[in-house]
Amino acid sequence: MQPTATVLVYSDDSTTREQVRLAAGRRPAPDVPVVEFLECATPDAVVRELDKGGIDVCVLDGEAVPMGGMGVCRQIKDEIFNCPPVLVLIARPQDAWLATWSRADAAVALPVEPVEFASALAALLRRKALTSA
Repeated sequence: MQPTATVLVYSDDSTTREQVRLAAGRRPAPDVPVVEFLECATPDAVVRELDKGGIDVCVLDGEAVPMGGMGVCRQIKDEIFNCPPVLVLIARPQDAWLATWSRADAAVALPVEPVEFASALAALLRRKALTSA
């Protein structure tokens, strides 16, 4: 049986969640596991799913409403024991400093560019695999 990785995707916008799924595909790189997506449309749902465990990487929409992904990132980094790596989607490259403030592990600009996104996601999946080993 082939290993899988669970990627939590948070956005209030179903189109953004779809962009993330399409950009990553089933496997963002040949050397990482096949990914399964768990979609959340609210910050409370994100926390609930992380409390359950089993999430390998979080992708959070910095433009989500009512709470942006950077605020959610900061919260989960403070509240979730062994919080998985977080990739934040930012509106502008100039917002990268905010992603740093949120303690995100990586950031990519919206709209999602497939090659850049898949590369960033694969790097976080590799990192997660190393820390779990």
